[in-house]
This record gives sequence, structure tokens and C-alpha cells, in this order.
Amino acid sequence: MSNLESVSITSSRTNHPFTDADQAVMAQVPAMVEPNKGKLRGVAARPIFDDIIRHTVTPEGVNFGEGEVGGVPGWWAEPEGAATDRVILHLHGGWFNWGAAEAFCNFVGHVARNAVAAAFIPNYRLAPEHPFPAAALDASATLGGLIADGARAVAITGDSAGGNLALALLSSAIARAPASRSRIVGAVVLSPVTDLTLGGTSWADRAQADPFLLKDQAQGLIDAYLAGHGPTDPASSPLFADLTGLPPIRLHVGDAEVLLDDAVRYGERAAVAGVDAKVDVWEGMVHGFLGSVGRLQAADAALDAIGAFLRDRLSFGRHLPS
Repeated sequence: MSNLESVSITSSRTNHPFTDADQAVMAQVPAMVEPNKGKLRGVAARPIFDDIIRHTVTPEGVNFGEGEVGGVPGWWAEPEGAATDRVILHLHGGWFNWGAAEAFCNFVGHVARNAVAAAFIPNYRLAPEHPFPAAALDASATLGGLIADGARAVAITGDSAGGNLALALLSSAIARAPASRSRIVGAVVLSPVTDLTLGGTSWADRAQADPFLLKDQAQGLIDAYLAGHGPTDPASSPLFADLTGLPPIRLHVGDAEVLLDDAVRYGERAAVAGVDAKVDVWEGMVHGFLGSVGRLQAADAALDAIGAFLRDRLSFGRHLPS
């Protein structure tokens, strides 16, 4: 058994060890990124952020194109041979202030290819020009548009702040639109921001290990997004939502990032609520590590696991009654 396959499981959490190969790659990270730690702030950081995201290697056999769903513009990532009635709604990261759907095409293309399903990435409105709840309303409109356009099975995915939006959308859609419940077959979130009070202990105990984020940096971006709205509102912080009745959820997070506790606590609360929720913690990995597909064994393994889960859930959804 390889050290990638040797894992320890506690409750809903699986810890994946730091492989020798990944240790060699990650040893190069601090020198490359730590001089700029915490320096991406405000709208001026948008082009820099998008350029970083675009560095994910282009997946083979995936076509990309602009589109519009539910009145929200965005980009499609469509693997060759993917069924048209099984779709992924991916909500991109960027701390609610940054990110363009087009920049995330390569990364989401890998998710879509592994799942053998088309994925739509909406260009939801960004803060500070459009504070809460604009992004959440756009996410909801996109989900409604996918279902209205004939999707029999929809999986919701998201990374970082997009993970926040994905989980909040999951709760609101199940609570407010029971008729669409059978269409929403599951969710996968990557390093989700679940607690906008920034109350997780990893903001302190992973502060040195995380080479990217500072707490005051995140606080400024959250303040711009909330614009005075309460951070404990379940609509803005899904950690505080009623999680009963949600479909299966998978959460992936690095052990060396300040958002570790956001993922772990959400997974624990969801499991207690009876949800099929599992958290995969990747030791030695930092925020956004899945973007290093082809370079990190952990990224490849995580994407394989995500693809298997999404294929299973989307296939299940196809056999539900109309």
C-alpha cells in the first residue's frame, strides 16, 4: 500500500499523509510566495489573482465557451462525451472580491473531466461594488436556470469563498425549494470559508504555516463583502445554518492553511445533523493546492476522489423521477 493510500479515519475526517514527492515540491513554496503573503488586498488585486489562477494546466479533452444561465453570465467547461442532463455548478473563489469565471476554466475543467459532466462557472457579482447578498442571489439564479434548462442532476461545487456560496446555496435551495431537492444530488467544497466571524482556531495555529493569508487581510475582504451585514447569519456563514436534510457533501482542505478549521467544523456539524459528510485533510498542503494538478500527488489524488464522488452522485440523480 502506498503512502497515498495509507490514511487514518476519525469520524467524518480522513487524514492523508504528506508524501515524499510532495514534500520536495512544497519545499519550494515559501521562497516563492511568502514575500507577498497578505499583500493581495482590494479590487487592485483582481488581475493578479486571476493570473495566479490561470496557471493551472489546461485539461485535455475539455471545451470552453462563454454562456449565460438564469440570467447570469459565465463560462462552460464541457468534457468531450459528457451527458447534457448532468451538470456541475461551480462557484469560484476569490474572497467575494476577486475572481473571473474565465480564469477558473482550467481548474474547473479538470473537475468536469473527472466527473464526465459539463460545469458552469457563473460570473457572480463581486464586492465591494455588489456586497452581500448579490453573489448569493446570482448563485441561486444560476441553479434555478440549470434546472429550468433541463438538468436532471446538479452537483454544486466551490472553492474558498465559492465554497461558502456553494454551502449556503445548498442549505437555502433545500429549505426554500423542496421541489428541486431531487435535482441537487451533492456538493464538493475545497477549503471553504464557512465562518465569516473568523472564529476557527486554525486562524491562529496555522498562521505561520499558511504562506498566503493573513487574518487582517481576510477581515478586510469580508467587511467589504458583508457591508455591515451580520457574519453569523446562516446565509453568510453556512457553518451556522441548519444542516439537516442536506445531500452528501465532501470537503477537501490542506493541513497547512488557516481555513482548516472552517472545513473540519462544518464537516463535524453536518455529520452530527445526519448528513453524509466527509472531510479530507491533506497534510502539508496549502490553500489552493488542487490547482497544482500534475505536480502534486495530493492534488491528483484529491481530484480523482472528487471525480469518483461526482460521477456516482450525478449518475444517481439521472434515475430519479422527473
